[in-house]
Amino acid sequence: MALTRRAKMLSEKQEAAVLGLLDQHGRYRERNAAMFLLSVKGGLRAKEIAMLTWSMITDADGRIADAISLENKASKGKRGGRKIPMNRQLRLALERLQEQQHGQCRPESPVIRSERGRNTEIGGQMSAGSIADWFGDLYSSIGLEGCSSHSGRRTFITRTARKIGQVGGSLRDVQYLAGHASLSTTQIYIDGDSEAQRKVVDLI
Repeated sequence: MALTRRAKMLSEKQEAAVLGLLDQHGRYRERNAAMFLLSVKGGLRAKEIAMLTWSMITDADGRIADAISLENKASKGKRGGRKIPMNRQLRLALERLQEQQHGQCRPESPVIRSERGRNTEIGGQMSAGSIADWFGDLYSSIGLEGCSSHSGRRTFITRTARKIGQVGGSLRDVQYLAGHASLSTTQIYIDGDSEAQRKVVDLI
């Protein structure tokens, strides 16, 4: 994505508005909530959401695991895979989706399924393009201009960067969670905070 057209990040108020909207749509409510939260609470790209299978988010007993174990093949090649600790809100959404899809959550089957998939038994995998279009339509429907499928990911990376110091981490940890090959790429995603800048200068 060109630097001049970076997707806008979401505020907490905007995030809540999106979740409120998704909660109103009954038929695909569980799937859509999980898709949105995989972006904003897991930092996944559209391709990664499309490629995510139940084996990557469940333990040996078939329960939602403590982390997303994203495989290289589901990301950007040899270095895209990573383990992302499971956000509590995301876990609940995935548990609801798992319950709603009872009997169809095979290890190799996609977490996010298209009802138009060729395999009528387990549903078809949504393409990355379809997921990107879904996010675009979602944000447009509530008037969030400049937002795209990358907005949730950028929100995740920026929020993580702002809080990582509170738990003794560094930008290297943010880089790993984002699945970036270089720290410079991670830094491009992070929005500045003028108020935080003011406060830190006062501490010097």
